[in-house]
Amino acid sequence: MEWSWQAALVLAAAAALAGWCVPALVARLPEPPDPDPEKTPYADLAGAGTAVQTAAWSGLVAGLVGGALGWSWPLLYLVPLVPVGVALAWVDLRTRLLPKLVVGPCYLVVLVLLGIVTAITGDLDALGRAFVGWLVAGGLYWLLWRFTPGMGYGDVRLSGVLGLVLAHLGWAELAVGIYAGFVVGVVGWLPLRLLGITRDRSFPFGPFMLVGAVIGIVWGADLAGRLG
Repeated sequence: MEWSWQAALVLAAAAALAGWCVPALVARLPEPPDPDPEKTPYADLAGAGTAVQTAAWSGLVAGLVGGALGWSWPLLYLVPLVPVGVALAWVDLRTRLLPKLVVGPCYLVVLVLLGIVTAITGDLDALGRAFVGWLVAGGLYWLLWRFTPGMGYGDVRLSGVLGLVLAHLGWAELAVGIYAGFVVGVVGWLPLRLLGITRDRSFPFGPFMLVGAVIGIVWGADLAGRLG
């Protein structure tokens, strides 16, 4: 993989600025109807130092994505999703919820940006692959939600967005990104249990899905090439 330091630094700085605004935006989310009595209110999540953390994580992820892909058109839809993904991971860890008011608009944004990228590049195959990825990832997570305990429907919503962007990059990125989410989730369950964040088989899976997607974006093609 050829690393682009220029893209990494520029995009890290831009995403860090956007990530700084994440807590203020999350604090304005309306509470879900009939929330769990133990749920932390969204307005209480924006504690001291939170903006620094979300900015740092947004910068780190965008730097990895920019460094791996260089100045390429997929950055048009990937980079705006970075602070959104950080926000979702942070909220899910604290509340075990992936707010549909955040995930839902991502579909519209991604579809519009995919259309723009396709108009520029003329790559209709990648666009078709993105829709197949949406169906594959969304269908897999729907089955898991329907027939296994512990999976929330927010994970199903998020899986469709990840399927779109991963598959647009390539089949390897889709396969590695989805598989890595499950591997990281299994490994990550133990520290969550030890830290008392979860006390049963139900735990916030969104952060692990997002980490898996980053692995697929950054290293998916290389990993698939080595395994193949």
